[in-house]
Amino acid sequence: MSHSETRTAASADTASAAASASTQCDILFRNAFVIDGSGADPVPADVAVRGGRIAAVGDLAAWQAGHVVDASGKVLSPGFIDVHTHDDTNVIRTPDMFPKLSQGVTTVVVGNCGISAAPVSLRGEPPDPMNLLGKTEAFSYPTFASYVEAVNAARPAINVAALVGHTALRNNHMDRLDRAASTEEIDGMRAQLRESLEHGALGLSTGLAYGNAINAPTAEVLALSEPLAEFGGMYATHLRSEFADILDAMDEAFRIGKHARVPVVISHLKCAGVENWGRSAEVLKALELASQHQHVGCDCYPYTASSSTLDLKQVTDTYDIQVTWSEPHPEQGGKMLAAIAGEWQVDLHEAARRLMPAGAVYHCMSDDDVNRILSHPASVVGSDGLPNDPLPHPRLWGAFPRVLGYYSREQKLFSMAVAVRKMTGLSAERFGLHQRGFVRAGYWADLVLFDAATVRDAASFTDPMQPAHGIEQVWVNGVLAYRGGELKQATGERAGRFLARPKSEPKAA
Repeated sequence: MSHSETRTAASADTASAAASASTQCDILFRNAFVIDGSGADPVPADVAVRGGRIAAVGDLAAWQAGHVVDASGKVLSPGFIDVHTHDDTNVIRTPDMFPKLSQGVTTVVVGNCGISAAPVSLRGEPPDPMNLLGKTEAFSYPTFASYVEAVNAARPAINVAALVGHTALRNNHMDRLDRAASTEEIDGMRAQLRESLEHGALGLSTGLAYGNAINAPTAEVLALSEPLAEFGGMYATHLRSEFADILDAMDEAFRIGKHARVPVVISHLKCAGVENWGRSAEVLKALELASQHQHVGCDCYPYTASSSTLDLKQVTDTYDIQVTWSEPHPEQGGKMLAAIAGEWQVDLHEAARRLMPAGAVYHCMSDDDVNRILSHPASVVGSDGLPNDPLPHPRLWGAFPRVLGYYSREQKLFSMAVAVRKMTGLSAERFGLHQRGFVRAGYWADLVLFDAATVRDAASFTDPMQPAHGIEQVWVNGVLAYRGGELKQATGERAGRFLARPKSEPKAA
């Protein structure tokens, strides 16, 4: 063989080896129905995963893998993104995160409703509703950077992104929370917010309906929000009212977003209270009008009941209220407030006073309003689950499969592709989660394999801690985390990580 022929043969061998290497992957899903998170209809395709990322999508007959998954007859979609959670301390204390993995969730956004685990320095018991995140010992992150470090050290099974809570900041800088903050206190809060944004926080959240934030005037939040635009942050808010004054509360949120020049997300948008039922069209119209001038959206959960701490302002005899826990009267957990009041021979408000601090589920919404808000193009899905509640609202375990099974497949409120988009691609875009939320080459391999014919929630109000049906496998950053009803972390390999807001993200207009 001549030198020329030798060189040609060597080049051919090199090209063959390169081609072979380019079609090698770690995991190969074959024959899946891919719903890619964009809202496009399902397409039959193979999906290759290499190095924790999606390497290719399409007809991959020539590809080979160390692990092949036969996905015939099943849907492969992006892992679900729970944009509204209170898992702040649980991702560290209970990093297996079974309630989320078992319903296909691969990423959670924490720090909602003005309450966050960081930055927090307590001088006693956590103020309501920060107590939803745990007791005093759960708050050990005086800086946002220390929280990020703790999340990464815990190696949770799912990814974590975080907002900074307004009430948490107030707790750090004010001697009491039943008043407006002073200029000096706002300056202290702004400095902590800026430090948090520098370390990857997504933005600021408020819970202006709660007793420890309701006395914060709009001017306080306007001033606090001013550093957000510089970092490409966002503003998420539990409105000052979800009842009769909801439109005024929405106007306040839009005003804050305009002032700060950042996107606004209205948390768990709802029409709460019997007298408010039927107003969802009017509420959504206000959202649409605002969207003509600024970036606005909302999240919602697929239930007609809310859950939080027991709040005297929400105590009424017009809908059922279930007490989920009570510090002074733990024996009353699980009972209806009306039944407790009858047992004690007092009115509802007196019974609630005796029970507090306590938690409650409020059956305060109508099906028509939930359907209209959930199906609106501006809405994404968040569970708002309370993982420290001994009798949690079933949304903690069932929100995402409920959207797929009950609302999409059974009620036909929207297609399965639209349902997935509301839980993946649109959520990633709304919250700035880079290279997440889509089944696309180059994106991180957060994936869920589910049976579209059987997927559904199993959790109920009386038996809420039940994993969903039809979620077959869940992969986080290319690592199998859940299969067939069981966590797959026998080696201790949990692949979640903290997701910092990308520094290169453009500033909001």
